[in-house]
Amino acid sequence: MQLVRQNDKFSARRKGRGWGPERVRARGRVPGRVRGRVRVGAAVLTAAAIASGCASGADGGANPAPGQQRLDAPPARALDSYAQKLRVAQVARAAAAKRWGLAKTPLAAPAAPAKKPLITTRKGFEVKGQAGLPPVFTTIPTKKKIVFLTIDDGAEKDPALLKMMSELKIPYTAFLSDYLVKEDYGYFKKMQSRGVSLNNHTLNHRYMPGLSYAGQRREICGMQDTIQKRYGKRPELFRPPYGNYNVDTLRAAKSCGIKAVPLWASEAFPNRMDWREWDRDLHPGDIILTHFRGREDWKGTMPDMVRKVMKTVTDKGYAVARLEDYL
Repeated sequence: MQLVRQNDKFSARRKGRGWGPERVRARGRVPGRVRGRVRVGAAVLTAAAIASGCASGADGGANPAPGQQRLDAPPARALDSYAQKLRVAQVARAAAAKRWGLAKTPLAAPAAPAKKPLITTRKGFEVKGQAGLPPVFTTIPTKKKIVFLTIDDGAEKDPALLKMMSELKIPYTAFLSDYLVKEDYGYFKKMQSRGVSLNNHTLNHRYMPGLSYAGQRREICGMQDTIQKRYGKRPELFRPPYGNYNVDTLRAAKSCGIKAVPLWASEAFPNRMDWREWDRDLHPGDIILTHFRGREDWKGTMPDMVRKVMKTVTDKGYAVARLEDYL
């Protein structure tokens, strides 16, 4: 509690009567009138402290002095509890990292922003008639050292991926194509139950600009219907196969309920990273693409791919955040 100084006029008046520190020390005692004032002043301050404590205990914040803003802060006990949870979570994550063969423990992502950033189409990725259509982008505008992991199509259905990502607490977003997912809808249901958002990558993974508007709409809206039927929710994110699109793609996507079209800034494999940017590096807010693939297509497994991604990300001081928290 911050104590407010006594009124200066009262102090000066008291000094004028000769009851300064020197006279008190000289006489060896405090006169009755002054003792009374001291007792009254102490009682007032004590009452103020008690009142302040009661007000603070009611909602976790102290009443401000006149003209000052209220400072709301969580009780110390709540902060201690939160810090303890973070410590426990990081210890568990470190143990999981060791189990899964990661050289370093993944960094924890910061809390999701209270206000989501404004997403616009990346320069050079516009189409004629872009106004009013879902934005196309490769990076989320943020200054935080975070990136986003996205996985496309659904060909490989590796149980080890589900376990690894759950134990490491690494968020990711899936973009699914029905012609591959329908082999095992249950696998992606398990993924969804672990907090993964399931989004639209068309029914049959066709080259979208080669289709008519009606054909593109069938591909996109058809996948919207499938995801809603199988997983209970219509997606708002869509990624066109191969990253190819035209104005009809975006028009069709919007008509199907799509709000945004995330592409990617880099692509991950078990043995390398491919880069879109000239400097071949990560940047705050970059979206990373990879695929549901295994040894039939890659020189490694999906856990191998995750190890490669996390080595790259962690070595550069980045954390993986949840894409949907920023859209």
